[in-house]
Amino acid sequence: MVDAIKPLADTTNRPGVKSNLGGFGAIFDAKAAGYRDPLLVAATDGVGTKLLIAGATGRHNTVGIDLVAMCANDLVVQGAEPLFFLDYIATGRLEVAAMKEIITGITEGCSRAGCALIGGETAEMPGLYDAEVYDLAGFCVGAVERDRLLTGADVAAGDAVLGLASNGLHSNGFSLVRRIVKQAGLDYSDSAPFDAKRSLGEALLDPTRIYVKGALTAIAGGGVKALAHITGGGLLENIPRVLPSGLGVSLDATSWPVPEIFHWLARAGSVAVEDMARTFNCGIGMAIVCAPQAAGAVTTVFRDAGDTVFAIGAVVDANGGEPSIRIDNASGVWNA
Repeated sequence: MVDAIKPLADTTNRPGVKSNLGGFGAIFDAKAAGYRDPLLVAATDGVGTKLLIAGATGRHNTVGIDLVAMCANDLVVQGAEPLFFLDYIATGRLEVAAMKEIITGITEGCSRAGCALIGGETAEMPGLYDAEVYDLAGFCVGAVERDRLLTGADVAAGDAVLGLASNGLHSNGFSLVRRIVKQAGLDYSDSAPFDAKRSLGEALLDPTRIYVKGALTAIAGGGVKALAHITGGGLLENIPRVLPSGLGVSLDATSWPVPEIFHWLARAGSVAVEDMARTFNCGIGMAIVCAPQAAGAVTTVFRDAGDTVFAIGAVVDANGGEPSIRIDNASGVWNA
């Protein structure tokens, strides 16, 4: 297994890597990566029950991208460049072919995020996991120069809010998704009700989009005040995390197209609008708060990086209350 991983990990090498895969610890030199006075930023996450769909369909090549994305996107919202990544794979019985697919996805994710895969752990634990079951966790460390840490402290009423299009569900809400699929009497091999060209399993496994390269360029260009990665908690709980006290965000649900997969989930599961916005990204994978005069330049940077950008709202005064969010016109649009 280690021999199969080494050439894949080698494809992610970048300045700063000082050790080879297979040692007891991995070494990274932040100075060699070009940093003068860096703060380290760390994140850990998993893929969740989306893995059960990967197992049911035998498709393991995209969940590794999800794993990296969930960590790397969390780093970049604080202005940090992802530097290196480690994975943890636990299973009841090691299946080398499946594990190699997973690692291939992880290395692809690392390449998209610009970080190096420098180590990890693969554990066989029969008795704790069934033979065909596995779980994934990831650990990513990044760096940001001390004076460039993105905190959102200077966000002000009147600032623009932009949204970056998601690539479907990403990696959140899959316990609810699986329940809806079961209630609908569907199999993952069936044609997707919202995309007749693909199977349901294939569509549900679309990997999380990685926003790192566009975000780092936009931050370096100035004007970006805060970024919010829309993960667990959806739009309602993630955007307020980057707002100072006394401010809120007003979003217009008609300002971006909600992908068909979300419409189907809302209808098939009778999911209320508020629950949709609290569980899923609803088509927006990352929110950007920027000065109004910088919105055009920031939009151009992300579009040049391959992202789709929408002007989705504005920062508003919350009358001294806790950070909050209001989504206007959602009922008519999201229940279509």
